[in-house]
Amino acid sequence: MAEKKDVPGLFRLFLRLGLTAFGGPAAHIAMMQREVVDKRKWMDHTQFLDLIGATNLIPGPNSTEMAIHIGQERAGWKGLLVAGACFIGPAVVITGVIAWLYQRYGQLPQVSAFIFGIKPAIIPVILAAGLPLAKRALKDAWLWVIAVAALAAGLAGVNEIYVMFGAGLVALARTRSLQGFVPLLLQAPALVVSNARIFFSFLKIGAILYGSGYVLFAFLDSELVAKGLLSRKVLIDAIAVGQFTPGPVFSSVTFIGWQMGGWKTAALATLAIFLPSFVFVALSHPLVPRMRRSRLFSAFLDGVNAASVAIILTVCIDFGRATITDWRAWVIAVASAAVVFGFPKVNSAFVILGGAVAGYLLHLVN
Repeated sequence: MAEKKDVPGLFRLFLRLGLTAFGGPAAHIAMMQREVVDKRKWMDHTQFLDLIGATNLIPGPNSTEMAIHIGQERAGWKGLLVAGACFIGPAVVITGVIAWLYQRYGQLPQVSAFIFGIKPAIIPVILAAGLPLAKRALKDAWLWVIAVAALAAGLAGVNEIYVMFGAGLVALARTRSLQGFVPLLLQAPALVVSNARIFFSFLKIGAILYGSGYVLFAFLDSELVAKGLLSRKVLIDAIAVGQFTPGPVFSSVTFIGWQMGGWKTAALATLAIFLPSFVFVALSHPLVPRMRRSRLFSAFLDGVNAASVAIILTVCIDFGRATITDWRAWVIAVASAAVVFGFPKVNSAFVILGGAVAGYLLHLVN
């Protein structure tokens, strides 16, 4: 393993990922795996998989929390702050600029062709990341059974947090000793700010939300649109912004906050939505190696990791159903797979950006 305490290395890596990581949490984590495990050897696949399992057990944006976990593992609290801020920062700045232009001109740029190309290109990237993780997570026949059951549950629409905890408990029950297993309860600190209503609305969402960015938008619909604080048109446009900007989809909150009250409200909303992730990771990260050393927690984590692999495959299947709907999408998906599996040293960011360009060019053909 490379030497720890590499804060400048974390800064460079996660700033670049923040600028180039398109495609949602699964694609982001796949890119992190290739950079952190395969390329830089900062940790092995087992450690990385344990961090994925830990991330899936706490609320908040998964890829952001993985960045924070990696930063803390690499360089302590400084690494935690640097990796998290660098991964989040570019998306927030880009989204803020788009939000200002939207407020000024009332419309978004036409980027649908680029988004069309990005979506099928990320599927091979996610699959390539999932294969080495599966080899290490599915260590015996029982974990294979858990993974298949988790895959079936995920495809049936069962919420992923239920799948995760259920898989962990099934694996734990195999040890025939549940005594002494106490779930970890984490609480985010309350802060007093001038615009308390907005701050605490976003803080609550960041502290309790499990699932994808689309679950985030469902929460925002009930918290803001239903209460008359935001129009549904702005929420829909925020979804589009989250799709065509790099980095975490939670940066859409910057766009929403800006429309609600300018840059100050945008900054407040952004701080509130991401703050719980930093707190949860800081509190839970030291427990991960202890969980692995404990017989009970290790069994639980094995089950969670098996379910994580199943959820990665579920994401790929769902993405495929939704995006590979015509010949152009098939061309992009097959070409991306050829690059990812035929030339594994090619940075996945170039694969995704190549998909975006291909999407634009293929739309000109039609």
